[in-house]
Amino acid sequence: MSYTITRLIPAPLEAVEQRTRDALKTKGFGVLTEIDVAATMKAKIDADMPGYRILGACNPKMAFGAIGMEPRVGAMLPCNVILREVEGGTEVSAIDPVASMAAIPNEALKGLAGQVRDLLAEAIAAV
Repeated sequence: MSYTITRLIPAPLEAVEQRTRDALKTKGFGVLTEIDVAATMKAKIDADMPGYRILGACNPKMAFGAIGMEPRVGAMLPCNVILREVEGGTEVSAIDPVASMAAIPNEALKGLAGQVRDLLAEAIAAV
């Protein structure tokens, strides 16, 4: 089982980032956290790498439902979406919530994770 939902987009990272944010928003997700990994690596260890950003996306309704089912599930939230510069454009990858929740023995949570996966897949397809 793959642990991400991934798509290659033949466009620069900055353009893909805005498209990704817009697509997530249409599916009820907001971006709670942002990490510019390439800038952080340069600042902390003086290492150069291609553009790499992590967006911490959250669908509040789904997160509220998950926390209600499993109060410690917040350790696995938000849903991370990465944007990374690769040959041919920008790769967009979202965590597959079904894969990330597989370790939790709660069938209702797994069902909710499937709904979140569908929303993320639709958002990634729309970028």
